[in-house]
Amino acid sequence: MMRKATFSGGIHPRYEKELASEAPIEPLSPPQQVVLPLSQHIGAPARPLVKKGDRVLAGQVLAEAGGFVSVPIHSPVSGKVVEVGPRPHPGGEDLPAVVVDNDGNDEWVELDGFDDPMAEDPDRLRDRIRDAGIVGLGGAAFPTHVKLSPPKDKAIDVLLLNGAECEPYLTADDRLMREHPERIAAGLRAEMHILGVERALVCIEDNKPEAIEAMARATADLDTVKVQVLATKYPQGGEKQLIEAVVGRQVPSGGLPMDVGVVVSNVGTAAAIHDALWDGRPLVERVCTVTGRAVNKPSNFLVRIGTPIDHLLQAAGGTEIDPGKVILGGPMMGLALSTTKVPVLKGTSGVLVQTRDEVLSAGYMACIRCGMCVRACPVQLTPNEMGSRVEIQDWETVEELGIMDCIECGSCSWVCPSHRPLVQMFRFGKVKVRASNSARQAGGN
Repeated sequence: MMRKATFSGGIHPRYEKELASEAPIEPLSPPQQVVLPLSQHIGAPARPLVKKGDRVLAGQVLAEAGGFVSVPIHSPVSGKVVEVGPRPHPGGEDLPAVVVDNDGNDEWVELDGFDDPMAEDPDRLRDRIRDAGIVGLGGAAFPTHVKLSPPKDKAIDVLLLNGAECEPYLTADDRLMREHPERIAAGLRAEMHILGVERALVCIEDNKPEAIEAMARATADLDTVKVQVLATKYPQGGEKQLIEAVVGRQVPSGGLPMDVGVVVSNVGTAAAIHDALWDGRPLVERVCTVTGRAVNKPSNFLVRIGTPIDHLLQAAGGTEIDPGKVILGGPMMGLALSTTKVPVLKGTSGVLVQTRDEVLSAGYMACIRCGMCVRACPVQLTPNEMGSRVEIQDWETVEELGIMDCIECGSCSWVCPSHRPLVQMFRFGKVKVRASNSARQAGGN
């Protein structure tokens, strides 16, 4: 029996995976129009290369990378560019985007994969991953070529492939591992080759037994790759928590996984790497879960990037009851939407629709000093004290208490009997701490 790795802290929310876990991945027909925001990854926005009126093919580059920490954006359909300008973004603002009317022909640019990627120079593979627009598909959307380019003084000795999918409701990674384990295993091999590491662990929570079996079979011929079973606990899939649980190393405050010799990649990212290197396909689609008790037919779709959220909801049978909240992502770290007329991004792992009964509408109360948030915090912070200090705008103490180390997982808010919006407080507090530090530095120059 394999050891079930875990970390200190964390919570056990209602996972609700059963709503969509048995729904096979279903290719979703592209919509009549796609909206491709230039900001859908960490780093500099992409720079548009097309103009209104241009005809484009599926897979064509619409926008180039805006810097090293950036990636290009490709068209997911063939058709005509009808706008290059501000459009509603899931983040709540109107941001620059390329809008393409789909002509329905699905004509592609010529795709050119490598005959044997494992025989290629790592730099060439890294460049192809960048040119394919691949980012982390676990939600953070960090450009993958950057993650696969650690500084020479950072000796990486292990690669962790993250299949934990600890966020409640979401099942996209689970289905991908069950249905396409060979693609994931091939992408994993390529990442190991690029990084020059011999050891890798495929990390999956024990509430996904079929995925564990599928990935074990797909990696059985790789002697230095093992499947590591994780205890089901939120936020097990957080990079720092995963590293602590699996290899017993702690990423230092303000540090990165590479500081302790680790790179963490997502299973969806590995599949996208396979598609780019073996088939020459850029990242223009991803698996996305549409679920929740307000959805008629919870589903897992293979959806083109830029598809409107309301198109996904219609494909999932719509909603019988008036939804209380639509969340991009899961209930713990997802983003509540003010409109469903925003597009799927590269990092969109799911859409959750909650009923009105599930949405807490009451206000919050004062902290009662119960300490439940302290026990739940996976980063060993004191959320109760940080929240109180944010309320009185004591930014110096807030920083000293470690607010910048908060991973915004929502565990503290979930266990709080006073229903305090601690994550929102900490996001606000981080903005204020950064502003305070910038002002202090400017004053010292």
